[in-house]
Amino acid sequence: MARVKRGNVARKRRNKILRLARGFKGSNGTLFRTANQRVMKALCNAYRDRRRRKRDFRRLWIARINAAARNNGLSYSRLIGGLKKANVRLNRKMLAQLALVDPKSFTEIVTLAKN
Repeated sequence: MARVKRGNVARKRRNKILRLARGFKGSNGTLFRTANQRVMKALCNAYRDRRRRKRDFRRLWIARINAAARNNGLSYSRLIGGLKKANVRLNRKMLAQLALVDPKSFTEIVTLAKN
């Protein structure tokens, strides 16, 4: 068997990891072994948090809608229930945006949900 020299392949693999680790603190961005560990951890966190971001935003929107609804004398659950009965098809993101930017029109939506 002939000897296989892996110079190119190994260097490219290491450089790919070190490029991903650019900007990490200390040896986490310069030494291959620690950089490899940090990159694997960072990719795991990124994968997990792409899913978590969606949950976090939904929680934020619900909190904003709840606060605005209570200012208008209605709880969040009653507001959402009333909107479903009134067949108002606005998602939580849009409701939260209305509550934040245009409170007057949000009040009109709340009166719809009350009736």
